Amino acid sequence: MKTLENEQGSHIGADGQQTFVMKCGGSTLASLPDSFFEDLKQLQQQGVQPVIVHGGGPAISDNLAKLGIETEFVNGLRKTTEDVLDVVEMVLAGTINKQIVRRIQSTGGRALGLSGVDGGLIQAEPVANAAEVGHVGDVTYVESAIVKGITAMGYMPVIAPVGVDAAGQRYNINADTAAGAVASHLGVDRMIVVTDVPGILKAVDGEKQVLPSVTVQQIEDMIASGDIYGGMIPKVRAAVSCIQGDVQEVVIVDGSEPRVLSRVLQGEVLGTRIVRD
Repeated sequence: MKTLENEQGSHIGADGQQTFVMKCGGSTLASLPDSFFEDLKQLQQQGVQPVIVHGGGPAISDNLAKLGIETEFVNGLRKTTEDVLDVVEMVLAGTINKQIVRRIQSTGGRALGLSGVDGGLIQAEPVANAAEVGHVGDVTYVESAIVKGITAMGYMPVIAPVGVDAAGQRYNINADTAAGAVASHLGVDRMIVVTDVPGILKAVDGEKQVLPSVTVQQIEDMIASGDIYGGMIPKVRAAVSCIQGDVQEVVIVDGSEPRVLSRVLQGEVLGTRIVRD
């Protein structure tokens, strides 16, 4: 299908339908105000189709603890045994995915929840250090026709990042990596990452200010210098991992900001733009 890119970095198909990809953590989505979901609904009614990829790390850890299954991380990746994978799929594709769908629908939006396993949407292979981390996967392909089919029917896809290979083996996929791969295969060059912070903050003359734009290298330099520290480091590195394939930049925004998605899509400068070096 013939496509083009609009100036806001969204994907526009031959039917004139505009699509954008948004990544959000499960815990962040759960705490967002109703106005955020009202904005999603209004965008959908205007013919803009959001594609949502969500995470859910804290909820997975909570459920593993309740079941007495140990949580272990290796270089930031959750070690995923078959037992852990059962919980990952249950929480991501079940509980969190359907919570998001219900919230969207409660405001009048139309949403359809699925995981990367459904229809082979997110195809994966073991990560290089699979011997250490178990069933954690890298994305090899995204069946973008499924996403386009769902949006063509007037629903916004809500995607849980569980992948699958040709043999039917499931994989735990990092949500940021999955979101970047979905955006790239859809031909989107800019992604929106919704968080609970206004952007990347840096101390200027004793006051914290939001940086409107930074490169990946500048981020690494600021982490090394201590300008980016603590809980901001994983948020920033997560956003950086979305920059892959066709994705050239990621915008980090605060989901509690009024009409944040509409304003970003209209070209307003909000949050922090992270661009390739």
